[in-house]
Parts: sequence; C-alpha cells; structure tokens
Amino acid sequence: MDKDQRPRHPKTPMLWPFKGVHYGWAIMGALFIVSFIQAPMFGPVAAIFIQPIEDEMGWSRTEITLAFTLGSIAGALASLIVGRLLDRFGSRVIIVVASIIMAVSMVGLYTVQQPWQFWLYFGAARAAAMAGIQLGVMVTTANWFIRTRGRATAVGGGGLRAGQAVMPLLILAIITAYSWREAYLVAAALSIVFILVPAALFLRRRPEDMGLLPDGGWPEQSTENASQSPTPTTPTVVERSFSLREAIHTRALWLVILTIMAGHFGQTAVNFHMAVSLQDRGMSYGLTVSIVSIFAASSALSVLPAGLLMERVHVRYGIIAVSLMFVGSILLLMSAETYAIAVAFGVLFGVASGLWTITQRLVFANYFGRRNVGSIRGFAEPFMGVLSPFGPLLAGILRDATGDYNLVFTIFIGMFVVMLTAMVLAIPPKLTEAPSPV
Repeated sequence: MDKDQRPRHPKTPMLWPFKGVHYGWAIMGALFIVSFIQAPMFGPVAAIFIQPIEDEMGWSRTEITLAFTLGSIAGALASLIVGRLLDRFGSRVIIVVASIIMAVSMVGLYTVQQPWQFWLYFGAARAAAMAGIQLGVMVTTANWFIRTRGRATAVGGGGLRAGQAVMPLLILAIITAYSWREAYLVAAALSIVFILVPAALFLRRRPEDMGLLPDGGWPEQSTENASQSPTPTTPTVVERSFSLREAIHTRALWLVILTIMAGHFGQTAVNFHMAVSLQDRGMSYGLTVSIVSIFAASSALSVLPAGLLMERVHVRYGIIAVSLMFVGSILLLMSAETYAIAVAFGVLFGVASGLWTITQRLVFANYFGRRNVGSIRGFAEPFMGVLSPFGPLLAGILRDATGDYNLVFTIFIGMFVVMLTAMVLAIPPKLTEAPSPV
C-alpha cells in the first residue's frame, strides 16, 4: 500500500496533517523550536547578561560565573537519573517539566538581590535546560533516526545555534530599553509558550510506539519490499545496541567521555567569556554582541552541512577536525586587536561549534546504538560534569586575578589537544554477539 494512502495511525496527533511525511520530522520541528528558546541558558547568550549585571549589582565576574558552573554540575548529576527516565518514558513529560522549572527560575532572576539568589535561580534554570531539555532532544533524535540521524541531529542542534544567533539581538533590545531583569521575564514567557506547548503536543518516545520504524519505515515493508531496491522509507539499517553494562566495559566509552569533557571544558568557557574578553580589549558592548551573533549564525548555518557530512564520515573524524578548528579559533581570539580579527574568530569558532554540536550529539548513539542511549549518556554526564563545568569558573577566577584572559585561553588550547588525542585513540567497539534489529 502506498504510504500516502495509509490510514492515520491512531497515535499520530491530528496537528500533523502530512501522512506522507515521516512523523519523526514533526518531532524534529518541535525540537528545533524547543532548542531555539532554551538558548539563554547556554554560554553565548548567558554572556550577554554579564556586563549589565556587573554594572547594576557590582558583583565580580567570578561570582556571576559561579551560577553557570553550579547549574552545569547540577545538570550533569541529574542526567544520571533523567537518562534512564528518557529511555523508559520518552522526552515529552521530561521536557514539559523542565520548561516549567526553567520559566519559574527565570522569573526568580527578575527578583534577585544577592549572589546566592542568582546562583540558585540561574543554576536551576541551566540544570533543567541541560538534563531535561538538551538531553531529551539528543535521546529523542537518536530514537527516531538511524540512517538519516545526521540531518535530523542538525535540525535539533540547529535550533540551539539559531537561538544563539537571534536571542542576543532580542535581549540587547530589551536590556537597552529596560534592564536585564525584564529580559529574563521575556525569556520565561517564551519558555512556556515555545517549549512546553510544542513538547506536549508533538513529542513521542520512539517510532515503534506509533507503529512506525526509524527513518520513516513501516514494519511490513521489511518483508513486502525485500526484493525491491531500498527507498527512503524502507528500513535498510540494522544497528547494534550496547547495554549500559556492555558499554561501561569498553575503552571507547571512557575515551569518548574524556573527549567531551575536555571539549566542553574549553568550548563552554569560551562561549561564556568571548564577549567580555573582547570588551576587556576595548571593544564596545554593541560590537561584542554582534560577534556573538556572527559566531552563532556561522554555527547555525554549518550544522546542516555538518549533519549531512556525518552521515558519510565517521563521527570520530568529525571530532578530530573540531579539535583542530578550536585550537585555531582560540589563537585568533587571543590576537583579536581589531574587529576584523574578532569576526574571523567568530566565523571559525562558529563553524567548529556547529560541527561540535552535531558530533557530540551523535557520538554515543553512533558508537553504542540507540536502544539504551539515554542510560549510557546519562551515566556519562556526571563524569563529563566533573571537570567541564569548571571551565567558565576558572576563566572568571584567573581573569579577576590576572586582569586578562591570556593564561585562560592557553589552558583551553591544552584541553583541545587532550580532546584530539583521546578521540584519535577512541576506536569504535564491536559487540561480541550477533547484531539484533533495533
């Protein structure tokens, strides 16, 4: 039966009218919006608030950055539990609850008067974004796609990068007209409308729950079309899936954890401090915001090509390329005495971050399969969170102590070399037993 003539599956939401289009793309559209709106909890957009908060509250850069670090640690620890829940129940309820926590916390940010209040509210919002929304996006994408997982990941990851490109301009306008407090209120309202609502309406756990297969196949096509050439809706990929216990006993898992830990340590800190490091060099607040937008736009534009590339090139080689581009971009940032060099940094770091967005989301599913990817990634998050959340905090401490970011950026280059070395050694593992269909 032609897929366009099939009756609508009873579990398919009526809001999705396109019977001939895999429902996974409805989910990815919702995840694009969800990822877009969570951008204020991630480094480049969060950094827009640093100078206005410094000016009003008189807090040090270390005090402000501590909120980001505490939220990252809390999110990493919560992922250990949330990952298992995602495998069992799916992402819809998790993301809905996370959006409520994030919105309430940002309303709390409107009221803060003491540093501990800022740490509490921002930390809770970032933890919800990391463990609830971000992890939910990654697991859902891995569950719905195998053969076209790269381009699907580009949609979800592209939402965050597009948000990082657009949200700074909106936040700058609100801060200029009112203050940073009102900017958080607007972000809270957007979270309820554009995270909670799409998640509640569209998200589902796995295609099998709706009588579908990954990448758009129908179960009976496995036999009906066995003698025909593969089509975009025919399941042609059999993916081995490791259990959590099996993955733990591979060297590759621990090298992947080290890779992401080192990469996040440097990349997250640069995200958070790039704007203020340029301000320290004498660049105006408005121009530094433009660099953040250039970075994020370059990243957003690169995620789809990166996703398509990663369907043809092993994710391991993609991460190796990312580490080399990160080193080059930091060297540009350290020498950014002119706006032109700052723009060059923004473009290169943006392209690298776009490829990093795809590769670090794909690596666990591509190495260990999709069946237990929530549990495996959830297990890994606390280990990755041991070091990486301290990158932004270390940058703030050393900048306050030395007056500039030169020592910090040198340390980050070293971390990207660690990232490169670990991924070179991370040979993909193989299951000893025969593969079983996913």
